[in-house]
Amino acid sequence: MRDAYQEQMSALNTVLGQMVEEVGRAMEMSTRSLLEADLELAERVISDHDAIAEQSVEAEDLAFKLMALQAPVAGDLRSIVSGFQLVSEIDRMGALALHVAKVARRRHPAKVLPEEVAGYFEEMGRLAVELAHNAHRVLESQDYHDALSLMDDDDAMDDLHRHLFTVMMDREWEHGVSAAVDVTLLGRYYERYADHAVLIARRVVFQATGKTPEQLLEAS
Repeated sequence: MRDAYQEQMSALNTVLGQMVEEVGRAMEMSTRSLLEADLELAERVISDHDAIAEQSVEAEDLAFKLMALQAPVAGDLRSIVSGFQLVSEIDRMGALALHVAKVARRRHPAKVLPEEVAGYFEEMGRLAVELAHNAHRVLESQDYHDALSLMDDDDAMDDLHRHLFTVMMDREWEHGVSAAVDVTLLGRYYERYADHAVLIARRVVFQATGKTPEQLLEAS
């Protein structure tokens, strides 16, 4: 019985890892479509989103089977509940990458971003993909030390997001309200994407230790 549980839990973590890699790839393509006004890339992200949704269903089915067939208790139950929560976090990351692609498609053939902010989004896109890769690593290792490190990785994203507003509030902003709205929304999408990657790390910490990151830090 225990071996069956471990195999099914491993299968769930594998699907979760595949999902987070897919949402990382989606955000990478979405960022390129945004920077290059590449309609083909934007359309690919939009069409590929169905595959992420299918993986979500598969992951939830695995979690339900673990719940129903293995009669989990204590730590096992904690891991399964965390699995449901992880599916939700990764789903939201995929949805945010999809939103970016839809903005690029809506503005095509024009570029969405004024030159003053394009560099910010190039770096935000790079950080978002890196966070997805790190989340995948944490899901595979289930190492709460790695997870705690990932939680610090979104500070750079927060800094970039704050600086965007400085640029838009500058008196020399000449791109109008529409561009300002696009930049504001897009900045929020990237910030929230990073937040969900951090929430994945928090779930893994709890899954591995039964404690929140704050409780671990207090105990150390």
